[in-house]
Amino acid sequence: MNAPDVVVKLEGITKVYRQESVAVHALAGIDLQIRKGDFAVLVGPSGSGKTTLLNLIGGLDSPTSGSIWVAGVEIGRMSRSQLSRLRLRDIGFVFQEFNLIPVLSALENVEFIMLLQGVPPGERRNRSVALLKELGLEGLEHRRPNQLSGGQQQRVAVARAIAAEPIIVLPDEPTANLDSKAGGALMDLMRRLNEEKGVTFVFSTHDPMVVERARRVIRLRDGRIEADELRPT
Repeated sequence: MNAPDVVVKLEGITKVYRQESVAVHALAGIDLQIRKGDFAVLVGPSGSGKTTLLNLIGGLDSPTSGSIWVAGVEIGRMSRSQLSRLRLRDIGFVFQEFNLIPVLSALENVEFIMLLQGVPPGERRNRSVALLKELGLEGLEHRRPNQLSGGQQQRVAVARAIAAEPIIVLPDEPTANLDSKAGGALMDLMRRLNEEKGVTFVFSTHDPMVVERARRVIRLRDGRIEADELRPT
């Protein structure tokens, strides 16, 4: 990777799945760069390859062909343990089903990734408390996920994703299980984190509201990039 502000680079990415004897081409020749500070969204009809592309960027899946670099390292050359460390250190995930640990409190969920990273207890506690306060969850730190609304759970998931200070955060359909008010508040929050803290986000979505708030819109169709639009800030 040449430019120092490029955090993710994809070259010639294809992904072919096998369904019985049929080859399904999910991605067909993707070239893409994500730069530090991007607030980008992957859009397109169902089956266009959005989630597949997000999973490849996050190292959750492997391409059939092509190369992917994250933080200057080609992840296809990594061992499974090296890839796990990369995901732990450099990539934050926000899933549409929240994926919080039900037996842990909001505070413990936010701390969890930092615990795996070996961050000292005092530091991870202070960082988690500060983040939850910033995200409007002060006073709810000790509630478990089933004691929180959907919007509150998704904000905890965002706090967990950014607490470990990754180079990129990958929310997959982050507003899918939220009403319009909670979804709008969540997007405004992530936009603020992007603008004030420089957190890099790449979303996949069907939600027009998410697309409206993005500064870069990458349109996919039939596994190819149809358009890549930068919007004025």
